[in-house]
Amino acid sequence: MTPSPRTPVLVGVGEVSERLGEPGYRRRSPVDLAADAAREALHDAGVDASAVDTVAGVPQFEISLPWATPVLGASDNFPRSVAARIGAGPRRAVLEIGGGQAPQRLVNEFAATIAAGHADVVLLFGAEAISTVGFYASRDDRPDFTESPGGSLEARGSGLDGIVSMHHVAHGLSDTPSQYSLIDNARRARLAMSRAEYAAAIGGLFEPFTAVAAAHPHAAAPVFRDAAELMTPTGTNRPIADPYTRYVVAREKVNQGAAVVLMSAEAARRHGVREEQWIHLAGHADLDERTMVERPDYGNSPAAVRAAQHALETAGITGPELSTLDLYSCYAAPVFIVAEALGVGPDDPRGLTATGGLPFFGGPGNNYSMHAIAAVVRQLRAAPGTYGFVGANGGIMSKHSTGVYTTIPSPFKPSESARIQAELDAVPAPEEALTADGAGVVETYAVKHRRGGEREGIVLGRLDDGRRFVARADTILDLLTTGEPIGERVTVRSTPTGNVIA
Repeated sequence: MTPSPRTPVLVGVGEVSERLGEPGYRRRSPVDLAADAAREALHDAGVDASAVDTVAGVPQFEISLPWATPVLGASDNFPRSVAARIGAGPRRAVLEIGGGQAPQRLVNEFAATIAAGHADVVLLFGAEAISTVGFYASRDDRPDFTESPGGSLEARGSGLDGIVSMHHVAHGLSDTPSQYSLIDNARRARLAMSRAEYAAAIGGLFEPFTAVAAAHPHAAAPVFRDAAELMTPTGTNRPIADPYTRYVVAREKVNQGAAVVLMSAEAARRHGVREEQWIHLAGHADLDERTMVERPDYGNSPAAVRAAQHALETAGITGPELSTLDLYSCYAAPVFIVAEALGVGPDDPRGLTATGGLPFFGGPGNNYSMHAIAAVVRQLRAAPGTYGFVGANGGIMSKHSTGVYTTIPSPFKPSESARIQAELDAVPAPEEALTADGAGVVETYAVKHRRGGEREGIVLGRLDDGRRFVARADTILDLLTTGEPIGERVTVRSTPTGNVIA
């Protein structure tokens, strides 16, 4: 089948990285890293930067969180700064909202934009220099990453609605490990697994990821570790939040950048891009999950499941037909849940990651999945006629974007994400009691571990009147750390500083 002129095709990918203290380290800024990745992507496609009519950037953590201050400074127009570095003069520049879904969501959006005739050559990119920023933050010789390139910018904001609850933050849910542990702990209880069994399952899930990372040239932690090592607490692998140790949570202290080039088939032919370079987006979906307390089952994500399934449906294939996968792996729960939706087991010989995953390859802020897309594209080019899947996740399993890629010519098909989103949103949600008093039951929990050994307990529960609540639970730490708290009856009371388990 010959693709129509407006068919969007992915024609170029690029990645760069550097590590503190290693040969070639140049303390590059996020703009520098993204620009170098963009040059590689354009070179991969064989296209000059002057052809680019649209650029879209994935924001760094420092510029996507309203309360964060760039320690070494930052560009006030990240997409235009990158464009200027590479000699591009795009008519449109976009700064996407934050979240790990951003790279795949941008591919989905701009594939549709190209199909509609509103763009011809689109460059997507992102980068983080968190490792460099952390190292130089308090040094006298720190670099200054401040710049103002000028030009128009379509800035889409932080996108934190439905993700951050200041009420929950006030009760200790201020970090992603503790919030994701709510999901994994609820899932463990639903599966009737012991703590030891579930820890072994997480170790078994991630051991193959470390093997992939060990062979990846841009991995931040290219070291193989077996399941037992991953889950055994030590001085360097301290507990973070039950059931996580440091080794199995996303590694954000990285210096990494990645970029993707999208074109219309017509433009690709005009610029002489060889068709064996072309990758088609055969299926895709973008769905948002309920807020944490509105989810019927804390241990699942209907939006993640439907986003994975719908991308396959749109592509006209099933999970067993995929040859390569990359499932978002900031923590164990997203991998388990999406793998189940695809009908793929943790020990599947195809593997669940193309990069090594966020704990081992590295979690460059919001931009990890741009690296995943690059890795999947390379594998598909090496095996023409096959399909690859990328699942991207933002927030606390809050935003989900998926893509099915292939070398097989495929017409672009709009997804039915809006219809599916309406169905998900129509499910009745429980009410939350901001001030909670009375008897209830524990539905899930988190135990945070401080560096000094102190622990902090948080419970999400349901009052007997059906309303949900969050409460500090230091009074029942023994139950939270050694027993089975989920399903236990408790009494909660409100205080001037928040709800507590009495």
